[in-house]
Amino acid sequence: MSAILQAHHVEKYYGNRNNLTKALDGISFDVDAGEFMGVMGASGSGKTTLLNCISTIDTATSGQILIGGVDVTAMHAKALAKFRREELGFIFQDFNLLDTLTAYENIALALTILDTPHREIDRRTQDAARILGISDVLKKYPYQMSGGQRQRVASARAIVTEPSLVLADEPTGALDSKSARMLLERFEHLVEQRNATILMVTHDAFSASYCNRILFIRDGKLFHELVRGGASRKQFFDRIIEVISLLGGDANDII
Repeated sequence: MSAILQAHHVEKYYGNRNNLTKALDGISFDVDAGEFMGVMGASGSGKTTLLNCISTIDTATSGQILIGGVDVTAMHAKALAKFRREELGFIFQDFNLLDTLTAYENIALALTILDTPHREIDRRTQDAARILGISDVLKKYPYQMSGGQRQRVASARAIVTEPSLVLADEPTGALDSKSARMLLERFEHLVEQRNATILMVTHDAFSASYCNRILFIRDGKLFHELVRGGASRKQFFDRIIEVISLLGGDANDII
């Protein structure tokens, strides 16, 4: 199985020589095609910084990040913007939908920006909506939808361009338990049926239990790795809780 994402000795510093903070400390890992990877850690552990560097929102101080074999740490701003549009999908905790557009228009916008033919836009938008179970809300505006529906619209927008990698930042953080479960089940479907590759940062052990593999980060370093393998989701959840207890600090920062 080929690696979609490769991170090699990634480091990130903030501040100046007199007040230097090392947010990432030599992190290395791969994410294979068709994998649902979770990243966990307490507040301030570096997990969001890692996601920002991978998403090209921020720049690593040193090390390499390759996505689909392309070294994004060596690209200039204009090339990065094009790469981001074409190869990455983003799912945010607060949805980031445009209030003046319907669900259909929010999803289709990502394809319009890429100059996709109209007929193809409609086919792919309808297909993404069907996969995420939101075909019945395509004509609605965000204010007319529930939080779970808005997050699934945002997820459809993220996958409609068929990106190499989907990056999800606390996607269930603003959802109730039922909506969170529905979204995570859709993520599982995308991975299993569409060979999507998802990297999800989460505080929530329940959400993480849907992943194939989890990286735990502490103080900017890779602390531990869990692989689900043939374990049930309940068994995997219990193993996640065990690692969280080893991380120390306030478990509520993670759970």
